Amino acid sequence: MALSRIGVGRFVSESVEDTMEFGRLMAGEVCDGDVLVLTGGLGVGKTHLTKGLSAGLGDTHPVTSPTFALMAVHDGGRIPLFHFDLYRLEHAYELEDTGVYDVLGYEGVCVLEWGEQFQDELTDEFLSVVIQRDPEDETRRLVSLEPHGVRAQELARDIDLAAARIAGAPDATGNGCN
Repeated sequence: MALSRIGVGRFVSESVEDTMEFGRLMAGEVCDGDVLVLTGGLGVGKTHLTKGLSAGLGDTHPVTSPTFALMAVHDGGRIPLFHFDLYRLEHAYELEDTGVYDVLGYEGVCVLEWGEQFQDELTDEFLSVVIQRDPEDETRRLVSLEPHGVRAQELARDIDLAAARIAGAPDATGNGCN
């Protein structure tokens, strides 16, 4: 994996494969009830990260952008993954129709692409994963973890430690799921 850790909770992905591998790494750290809000422009890798996350959880079904369905369930792994794409929503009252409130913060991990526009209506406890193009090299992606809430801080720390383990850091510890 060519994913580079460039600071606490900050990474550089050199390729689509790296972004997917980062999702696999995250899968080892997520727990039931975790909420990930994926933020970034069109084509930066939000769905690729989700593909890696799903594969890392052990689900073998293909992951595609749920843009036209709004929500997809991937439940063939360690815990279910609920994948939402909120791009086409214009108003918070439309969230009810997506089914997000039925799964948010409960069983499985909830991944919300384009969820930043509705953060205040969704939950106080989430890990924002910001993916953006590197202004110095458009083929690379900069990935930042921005925790909101205690569990999100623990999750960000665990992901960061898992990335440090891959890089050979001696102080890495295990998964924080209860």
